[in-house]
Amino acid sequence: MLHRSIKVLLARRHHRAHRDDHYRIFLAVPRKRLLLRSTFVDPRELLDVDLDGIVEGRYPDWPRVEDSMYCVCTHGRHDACCAERGRPVAATLTASHPQQTWEVSHVGGDRFAGNLLVLPEGLYYGRVDPASAEALVALHADGRLDLDRLRGRSSYPMPVQHAEVALRRHLDEDRLDALRLRRREGPTSVFVHEDDEWAVTVERLETEHAQLTCAVQRLSPVPVHRVVSMERLPAQG
Repeated sequence: MLHRSIKVLLARRHHRAHRDDHYRIFLAVPRKRLLLRSTFVDPRELLDVDLDGIVEGRYPDWPRVEDSMYCVCTHGRHDACCAERGRPVAATLTASHPQQTWEVSHVGGDRFAGNLLVLPEGLYYGRVDPASAEALVALHADGRLDLDRLRGRSSYPMPVQHAEVALRRHLDEDRLDALRLRRREGPTSVFVHEDDEWAVTVERLETEHAQLTCAVQRLSPVPVHRVVSMERLPAQG
């Protein structure tokens, strides 16, 4: 049984001229910014991967991947919007970054299509189009974030993701490494920014209704996170 902390995505190239005679597998560990890669000839070999060991922090001895992966959700069977809005993004990034770009299965957040996941950091971006995708990748190469489209990072729970994005926008801070989560105390996340600590308290509501996918006509409740308070903490004496 697959551990709930492991998310599996199927990936393919945007242009598939021929079928490979082997299978590639990537292992991304966002909280360690680690990306590993291996190849298999027989898919049954995947059954030998020690998933429990990965969850416990024992990673396989696979070569490390130094470049980022740009994973565009194009899962049309799950939601037509993901394919309609994702494939143009995948085409654009494939033209400029062919070895780093992949079409992937559902990553969540259909209503934010086109969705882009950047590994190994686990950064989620939404409402990405071809023009913004190129600019976003250029920012990422410079160690910066697109704050307008950033949804959060996969290694954080949703309230912490919202807290980080809100604080970054408040500080106008797009440097990837400029903000660090120090601790979480219930609904409050404490981040370190330069010499300061900031406490951001978030509450979850379900009052907003939205069309969750292109296929459904009715509006459904969706979780909404709202910042209750944001304050710079006093310096420790």
